[in-house]
This record gives sequence, C-alpha cells and structure tokens, in this order.
Amino acid sequence: MNLGLGDGLQSCVQCGLCLPHCPTWRVTGDESRSPRGRIALMRAVQEGGAPLSAEVLDSWDTCVLCRGCETACPSGVPFGELMEQTRDTLAAEGRITPRWERLALRSLTRPGLLREATRAMALAQRVGLVPRRLGLPRLPLRSEPMRASGDDVWLFTGCVMDAWQRDVHVAAQRVLEAAGYGVRPTGDLAPCCGALQRHAGLVEEAGDLAERIVSALPGGAPVVVDSAGCGAALQGYGALLGTRAAGSFASRVHDISDFLAAHPERLPAVEPERRLHLRVAVQDPCHLRHVQRAHQATRVVLAPYVDELVELDDEGLCCGAGGAFSMLHPGLAGAIRDRKLAAIERAAPDVVASANPGCSMHLGVAGVPVAHPLSLVWEAISGSPRQR
Repeated sequence: MNLGLGDGLQSCVQCGLCLPHCPTWRVTGDESRSPRGRIALMRAVQEGGAPLSAEVLDSWDTCVLCRGCETACPSGVPFGELMEQTRDTLAAEGRITPRWERLALRSLTRPGLLREATRAMALAQRVGLVPRRLGLPRLPLRSEPMRASGDDVWLFTGCVMDAWQRDVHVAAQRVLEAAGYGVRPTGDLAPCCGALQRHAGLVEEAGDLAERIVSALPGGAPVVVDSAGCGAALQGYGALLGTRAAGSFASRVHDISDFLAAHPERLPAVEPERRLHLRVAVQDPCHLRHVQRAHQATRVVLAPYVDELVELDDEGLCCGAGGAFSMLHPGLAGAIRDRKLAAIERAAPDVVASANPGCSMHLGVAGVPVAHPLSLVWEAISGSPRQR
C-alpha cells in the first residue's frame, strides 16, 4: 500500500534517541508505540507490502502527535509530517476517523451550534448529568462578550476555547490593550483553525478551513493566538495549502507570549507588592515547545508578575492531552498524565501555567490548579483576582 510518504521516510536511522521523549513509549515500553517503531511500520507497509493489520493501525492511531521526537532527533526526521500524511491516506480510505468523529469535528465549524451545545452541557453539569470521567471542565452558562478596540492585531479566538474558556481570551485582549495594542477578536469570522481535523487525517476539511480563515483575515496585521495548538496549526497554513497567500498569512501568526516578549517594555510594570504571591510552574504545551519553538517567551512574560517561577523536571514531556487524544484514548492519556502529575508534585507549585486549553483541561480534571499565563498576567496588572 502506498501511504504517500516521500524522502522523509528514509531519513530515520533508527538510533533510538527519540525514545525517552515519546510519551507513549515511556508508559508502554512498546517499540511499536515509539517514533522509530511507527516509522519502521510505515516502511514495512509502503515498501515491503506488509498488511494493514489492527496492530499496525493501533500503533499509528495511538500517537499523540506531540512531536517531542522531532526536537530530540539529530537527523531532522519530519515525524509529524510523516504521521499526518499516513493518517490522510488512511482516513481517505475510511480505515480511521469513523463517521461519528467526523460529525463531531464538523460541529466545531458552526459557532452558534457550539455555543448552544455548550450551554446545554453546562446546565447538565449543574444537575450532575455529565460524568467526570469525560474530562470536561466546568462549562460556562454564559460568556462575556468581546468587542474590538482597534485594528493593530487580530486575536484569534477559535472554537472550543472560545465556547469553554472565553475568560482567557478576555484576559489576553486586556493584556494586549495594556501593552498599547488595539485588538480585534476574530469571533465567527474564523470559527475553527482545523488542527483537530488535520490530526484526524481530514486534510481536505482542514484545507477548506485554512482557505476560509486566510480570506477572512486580510491585510498585514499580526494574528495573535493564545492557544498553542491553534497557533501551530495557523503557522502551518503555508505548508498545508502551498499558496503564496497562505504562506504570507502564516508569517503573520504569533503566539501571544512570543509576540509580547518581543517588546517587554510595552507591558505595564507592577510594584513588587502587587505581584501575585504565587509559586508558578510552567507546563509547556507540546505545540508551543516542539512545533512553534516559542515556549521560553512564556517565562519572559510571566516572570515580572509572580513571586517565583519554577520548572518541571520532565524536560517538557507531553501531558497526554493531544487535542482529542485524551477522549479517544483515555487510558493511555491518563497514564501519560500520571508522569506529568508526578513532576508537578515534585515542583510543588501553587498553580500551573499552561498556554493550551487541552492541556489545562486534561490537568484540571485531575485536580491540578491550572491557569493560562495571560490570565495570571492580567490578574497582576488589574489587581482583580481571577475566578478560581
């Protein structure tokens, strides 16, 4: 079977340096759930005519796509690209991503429907009808409206995060405004970045969303993103669509902390006594650390506003959220999260700062106090405690 994989498949020398950085290998010890094992299976299927057995499909399906292996790889193997292309082929043939999953992902592109569904689930939560095992955060019954304050930057608001964590977007907008920027939230103009569709192998659907967003956000204003997964997806539009317009758009996309860290003098200073008297551990979302390579900016932006920043000692290992991974593979995701929880316990923070909604929800349902870095920054600047 031709998986459509190119020269990148040959760049892996099977050295194994990626193994300690692969969360699924760390918790299973199973070679088929390591990057080099998955690549070996790709070669066996594409070049050796090996059958697509259930075990082979499970190996590829249980990859979190954290791309920690890419950071560790001395050969520059484009593992994320190989895995996405493999899933594209399998999804096109109907071997992965069942109909119910496709329908669920389609709902993310309809913001009105998503908001109504969120309100319904929030009401069900209040009367105890939503099991905790689903891993949902406490959903809002209503969200604060967002209004434009200028046209210096777009603030990308997306789908699930806008419906479930609007308060983070509000805090992010307030911090940008405090730094002197006029902000225009994207709202329903850009309802979904397509990251989850891309991970599921739905490349055509992801491409359609990318074209829609590129057209909806014209001009040269920066597109600032407070979700690590969305930011990585938006920055990948040039490669996804292969057009000049998409490449130009992708160059305008910035993680919000990276954007602010480029001009830290624009952020308001606070007196030492107004800092948050907290010990804060930074959890690096994989798509910020391994894809955007912009995770250090979180520390630059946070440091002036808290008493103490501490590092986790797991070298940025994935928390197990992985977009929809924690819902599709809850057992494996939970085992990966246990390692992260142990690292958090060793650091003994008051709060964990995470710049990705999936990570914050996955850790939050395990009892970890989590906040977006920009929520903490706004709390210090405004002097108004965030809702805990």
